[in-house]
Amino acid sequence: MLKRLFKLISPRSNAAGPPQPIIIPRDQHNVSRQLISQAAIRVMKQLNQHGYEAYLVGGGVRDLLLGGHPKDFDVATNAKPEQIKGLFRSARIVGRRFRIVHVRFGREVIEVTTFRGHHDAARNEHGMVLRDNVYGNVHSDAVRRDFTVNALYYSLDGFAVHDYTGGIHDLEKRVLRIIGDPATRYQEDPVRMLRAVRFAAKLGFTIESKTQAPIPELAPLLANIPPARLFEEVLKLFLAGSATATFHLLREQGLFGQLFPGTEAQLAAGDTVALALVEQCMCNTDKRIRAGKSVTPAFIFAALLWPVQQARLIQLSGNMPQGQAFAEAASQAVGQQLARTSIPKRFLIPMREIWDMQHRLSLRSGGRAFKMLEHPRFRAAYDFTLLREDAGEPLDGLGNWWTQFQAADESERERMVSAIKAPGKGRKRRSPRKKAPAKRNSE
Repeated sequence: MLKRLFKLISPRSNAAGPPQPIIIPRDQHNVSRQLISQAAIRVMKQLNQHGYEAYLVGGGVRDLLLGGHPKDFDVATNAKPEQIKGLFRSARIVGRRFRIVHVRFGREVIEVTTFRGHHDAARNEHGMVLRDNVYGNVHSDAVRRDFTVNALYYSLDGFAVHDYTGGIHDLEKRVLRIIGDPATRYQEDPVRMLRAVRFAAKLGFTIESKTQAPIPELAPLLANIPPARLFEEVLKLFLAGSATATFHLLREQGLFGQLFPGTEAQLAAGDTVALALVEQCMCNTDKRIRAGKSVTPAFIFAALLWPVQQARLIQLSGNMPQGQAFAEAASQAVGQQLARTSIPKRFLIPMREIWDMQHRLSLRSGGRAFKMLEHPRFRAAYDFTLLREDAGEPLDGLGNWWTQFQAADESERERMVSAIKAPGKGRKRRSPRKKAPAKRNSE
């Protein structure tokens, strides 16, 4: 479809003046209203009926043209945030750097943005845009977006697709190209470097050479992004079904170390077990997402930070008891990470429980194994043990034992537990030393 479409459209004009869009009529593209959220269509119709322009824009249009079935749909309009809010009872204005409107329909939220305009934005000393609430028209909005493939606009007026930046050409070539000067755009918002990696991995695209070139040098600018925002970006990176490709691309571009400095230090030092652990976690995550199964960020962070915790544990083991060393190593690993990405307590607490249970899973004598099966975090801890074994950690068949124990009946479980010697048992007890008779005092 894209190859046929590219042959039908004419090249863009290089003449001075406002960018003239390539307009692809309905009979020359594959975007169907049946695949578009009805909530998004309602928003667009409501805006049109009140005299405003409204377009479906961004990843929704991109994925539809690629033959996908997107879940999120964004709308762009010339209506101001207050005007949008006045048209929808369920609307809420959010954001500071650039205000947007969330229009809720049940559980679905349609993000509506006002066309952005050209201006000399307020920037910090690193070139990052601080506030961007300057509005424009659809032409200026297109060139203010990040990548050409995300600057495609679909209109209900004739059901045509409008291309202002050559996005159709890049879709056909499967190339990710930033709009404008790459270094300047990354300095405006360093998160665009993470978005470049995420889209390239998700879509299987190649990052255009000029778009890629400044990334390794500008990667340290991510240190200026609030940890809470980076946490949200990490979830987008690893929960899109392409975590494995994303992980490798992040490392290639020098970005992974900006998100997980401790883990990258272990990988760079040649820790093959750590690399295998992270790679296996990413592979398993992709399989679960593609199978429609749930994935918890707590497990992903547990795997990403486990190599750091283990390295700290080795350093501390000779200076304090093992249990205290384990807890201190975990605290140090988490503390270092929180300086880069926040981890909300709803994920941090389960992550620490998964770690703490790794030792408890090895204590199986008596009734401990039966009680462990009832623990609410058992399944996650068991899966993590299997992950560690697959990565090459020497656990003496612990994961396999628990696999058999879960599948066994009650009598077989009793036999398996009785075959385990409790700590301290099986060793010959020393007979108590006889006391020497007390000497009598000589008179």
